[in-house]
Amino acid sequence: MQHPDLTANAGAIDILAIAAHRDDVEQTCGGTLLVMQARGWRTGILDLTRGESGTRGSAVEREAEAIAAATILRVAHREALDLPDGNVQNTYENRLKIAAVLRRLRPRVVILPYWQGRHPDHYTSASLGYEACFLSGLSRVDLPGGDAPHRPYKILYASLYADVRPTFTVDISPFIETRLQALLAYRSQYARQDQGGALFVPEEEIRERTFATARHYGLLSGVRYAEPFVQKEVALVDDLITLPVASI
Repeated sequence: MQHPDLTANAGAIDILAIAAHRDDVEQTCGGTLLVMQARGWRTGILDLTRGESGTRGSAVEREAEAIAAATILRVAHREALDLPDGNVQNTYENRLKIAAVLRRLRPRVVILPYWQGRHPDHYTSASLGYEACFLSGLSRVDLPGGDAPHRPYKILYASLYADVRPTFTVDISPFIETRLQALLAYRSQYARQDQGGALFVPEEEIRERTFATARHYGLLSGVRYAEPFVQKEVALVDDLITLPVASI
């Protein structure tokens, strides 16, 4: 499902964040998308499900909220697939659906959820997204749309809620308030209500928790607020003198 305002000029995307649910990107790497957009890169979001099985809200409500959040995050493109909410599976059919989007949008960088976590949809989306990136580059695999094969250059994992040391962080300090606004666009999820009270952070605590987590990762990297990421491959450095973050 796509919104006209977000797809009318949907050409190539430089950075595509893929997540299981509408609001996952806002929680884990929304600030980074704002930073990258400010640097002139075209950003996009692919939500794999539509929210029909969530404890709070409906798929229709989540769609409207996702559109509002995308506007706040200034992304050039956002769309949702039709994978079943609460039952995301790493199947060949699902890999083909994502690969078709990758060929159409042609991102250089893909951000995926971290590959471990409480919610099965989240960690399944990590392996599903990675394998779709590989499949998208196979020249003999025909996909709807007829777009040429494409394989992203870099795959990153948003690790905000993972108990793991990040490979690097992104300084989101100038955008911390906007990041919070994008998250709070999901009123069906975060507004005060009795339903799901034991599972969701109380509305009055969202700001404190959001800022505290970003502050933690900022302290690790010498800035005020940051979002963490993991990459599986070894990084290559050209100049030791320009390495950021002081050691002592």
